[in-house]
Amino acid sequence: MQSEKQKMIAGEDYFPITDELTQERTRAKELCYKFNSLPNTKPEERKEILKELFGKCEDDIAIESNFFCDYGYNITAGKGFYINHNCVILDCAPVTFGDKVLIGPNCGFYTAIHPILAEERATLIESAKPITVGSNVWIGGNVTVLPGVTIGDNTVIGAGSVVTKDIPSNSVAVGNPCRVIKTLKN
Repeated sequence: MQSEKQKMIAGEDYFPITDELTQERTRAKELCYKFNSLPNTKPEERKEILKELFGKCEDDIAIESNFFCDYGYNITAGKGFYINHNCVILDCAPVTFGDKVLIGPNCGFYTAIHPILAEERATLIESAKPITVGSNVWIGGNVTVLPGVTIGDNTVIGAGSVVTKDIPSNSVAVGNPCRVIKTLKN
């Protein structure tokens, strides 16, 4: 029989209020608190916390405070990864960032999905779908990326966009919902 954590990571319906998942969220919140409390004058200590928190990240990772996530271990960040202030990553499913990704302030990456019907939502059962961001991507400020989305390589997402579906590589995409307005030539 699968645990609720195994169901969560597999993208199946799961119940998030278990001892295991609650303890793991608490661990992530404590690490985020420690990270957010450290001044920028302690970059090595900040990186060590991120290495403990994330599933995988490189030595050149740079994240500005405040940063928040649900679990941390479902986040993978490539080389040259940068996040500006006030980012939230709800990583119930894997969230994968390629190399040289730049994320503006006040962005959110949300993998969690709650039922639409109130009676189903009241059971607290939820599911999650992964988010994948390719390499050489720039995500402007105040962007929201929803569950199951893939953003291709060499893409720019304009400020204030709500990304509800996949965005192909070599694109400039903006709006709510986010849509491609220009294809870039490499």
